Amino acid sequence: MTDAPIGIFDSGFGGLTVARSVLDQLPHEPVLYLGDTARQPYGPKPIGEVREYALECLDHLVDEGVKVLVIACNSASAAVLRDARERYPVPVVEVILPATRRAVAASRTGRIGVICTRATAESMAYDDAFAAAPHVLLHTRACPRFVEFVEAGVTSGPDLLAVAHEYLDPLTQQDVDTLILGCTHYPLLTGVLSYVMGDQVTLVSSAEETAKDVYKLLVRLGLERSPSLPRPVHRFLTTGQPAEFASIGRRFLGPELESVHQLARATAWVPA
Repeated sequence: MTDAPIGIFDSGFGGLTVARSVLDQLPHEPVLYLGDTARQPYGPKPIGEVREYALECLDHLVDEGVKVLVIACNSASAAVLRDARERYPVPVVEVILPATRRAVAASRTGRIGVICTRATAESMAYDDAFAAAPHVLLHTRACPRFVEFVEAGVTSGPDLLAVAHEYLDPLTQQDVDTLILGCTHYPLLTGVLSYVMGDQVTLVSSAEETAKDVYKLLVRLGLERSPSLPRPVHRFLTTGQPAEFASIGRRFLGPELESVHQLARATAWVPA
């Protein structure tokens, strides 16, 4: 199993920020990424629908022989984490708890903000995750338009800045000192987020913290791939159009995204 890939799943492109962090921290490990772009975005969908789609994609990654599953999507993590850990014979890492632990450690005042999709906000997954830290005063804001900006390649400019103020000013008024980027698209907006929130607010990337958890898991279970082996080969799968995935995906990942393949069953993934 040490030579098997790390399976990373997301509803679309945002999980590539998790893949980027995994490649940076674990450069000898192969990655198998699956983006369900035919049915994205998950954020506005009902939890039951997200659960159905996510488990279908995770089943595929397990069938491909991955050694660990990474649910690189806050909406999917909120919907299927418990089911996934009972369903699969490989360990499962998600994006919510790692970011929560880091935020608690970073916060000086206990006033913590979370920005995320509507599905994640309505699931109250972060509220549950912070239950073990009763001193924390949590403020959650759904920021759906941020995803649109990122996927359009817009990470600066007056329109984005105006939307950022609309979403974030209520959090600055609550004097939060730590902000969790509770959607894997959001690390690409670190510049504008930091500008609006101010230097005194610590930004916690769920992507970076999740990659740290993957690293710790592989070490603890003895699943690390040997650095002496040949350069790992990364694979990228989509339920949508490979050309579109490659074009947008390179904004998130960079040159490691060399080619993308559509799943053979792609037509079955498209909702009626």
